[in-house]
Amino acid sequence: MKQSADPGQQTLFGSGSGDLSRPLASRLRPQNLEEFVGQQHLLGEGKILRQLIDQDQISSMIFWGPPGVGKTTLASIIAGRTKAQFINFSAVTSGIKEIKEVMQQAEQSRLFGEKTIVFVDEIHRFNKAQQDAFLPFVEKGSIILIGATTENPSFEVNAALLSRCKVFVLQALSTADLEQLLRRALTDPRGFGGQAVRIEQKLVTAIAAFANGDARTALNTLEMAVLNGEKSREGVTVTQAVLEQCTSRKSLLYDKNGEEHYNLISALHKSMRNSDVQAALYWLARMLEAGEDPLYVARRLIRFASEDIAMADSRALEIAVAAYQASHFIGMPECNVNLAHAVTYLSLAPKSNAVYTAYLAAAQDAQKMLSEPVPLHIRNAPTQLMADLHYGEGYQYAHDTPDKIAEMQCLPDNLVGKKYYRPTEEGSEARVAQRLRQIEQWHARHAGHDGQHTGEDKK
Repeated sequence: MKQSADPGQQTLFGSGSGDLSRPLASRLRPQNLEEFVGQQHLLGEGKILRQLIDQDQISSMIFWGPPGVGKTTLASIIAGRTKAQFINFSAVTSGIKEIKEVMQQAEQSRLFGEKTIVFVDEIHRFNKAQQDAFLPFVEKGSIILIGATTENPSFEVNAALLSRCKVFVLQALSTADLEQLLRRALTDPRGFGGQAVRIEQKLVTAIAAFANGDARTALNTLEMAVLNGEKSREGVTVTQAVLEQCTSRKSLLYDKNGEEHYNLISALHKSMRNSDVQAALYWLARMLEAGEDPLYVARRLIRFASEDIAMADSRALEIAVAAYQASHFIGMPECNVNLAHAVTYLSLAPKSNAVYTAYLAAAQDAQKMLSEPVPLHIRNAPTQLMADLHYGEGYQYAHDTPDKIAEMQCLPDNLVGKKYYRPTEEGSEARVAQRLRQIEQWHARHAGHDGQHTGEDKK
């Protein structure tokens, strides 16, 4: 089962380089850490993961990061260097039966003093029962588990299993990292080193920016551009027109981390704030068609729903969150209509920034008055000592009052009478404003009355 480190040999990871008919990304998969691009925070000299691999002292771990950043490649490099038996598992095709068979093999190997490393790609696709099948073997050291996931392991990996694994966070590759990778592809014999490929540096940079941190996307894009390039006796020429055709993108030079990125999201936000649905849809399309991450857009819509609409139409937040979930489930290009749906709703919804300004005002006071004590009567008293110190004494349970409002001070003494939330008359917030006026009038009528709480402390 152990992987060979011979670069010319086909392996379970497809890292062999002899077959030039295989995809470029597969042929160029790094064979060692020296070829690996990016993740210097983990693999730089002296970094912990680098030391573990160099010393063949791997423990159970999870590689978490976006697609195309090297999770499977790192497992391949470990496979080539370890003295342990190495087993590659796919969470897509393997079930509990296959897991148990492999675990039994690993247990037998352990009795003979042999380590077994099990690599599970897309471990988040395993359900709880499948993940639980690994747990006892990880606990007693029968296997060393290496999992790879694009999802947050805090939510997708069982807590018991996660607690026994070190999580290494892999970051999206920088444009410079991807340019380095693309230049290697153009010169390496495993790539296009045996061909005369002419491509301007600005197009290499454009491909790197377009790939958005994903090495696989960068290499696949380059491969398609070369295969469709203009051929002559001198070789192959990749032009801007060829690249645009291969990617179906007119805005290849759109920098997702640069000024234009922020200009476009600003234009989208301000168009929605101004209720200009036509402009908002245009700026949305500009971002998505240029290759912007749909989840980034969806996150901004969620913020907008509470910052610029909030209580004027509380459904706006539901719509925005639903659009994020839809984008996460189905991705581009299908989720473009889900985002358009949300942008249309948010643009046409009544607007209010009252919640936003209320929080800013409250935060300003909170920062200046961090030591303000919580009034005793609204403190909880779970112990007798706290009760003896008068915690909760005088608390009034609002549900026991006729109007469901208690005449009770909830702000610190220095802030009594302070108003943060000032509702507008826009949309549903008009009803909220009416309700707030009723509450304020009730308090004005009962000012100075000593409320009595007859029941025991209730939370």
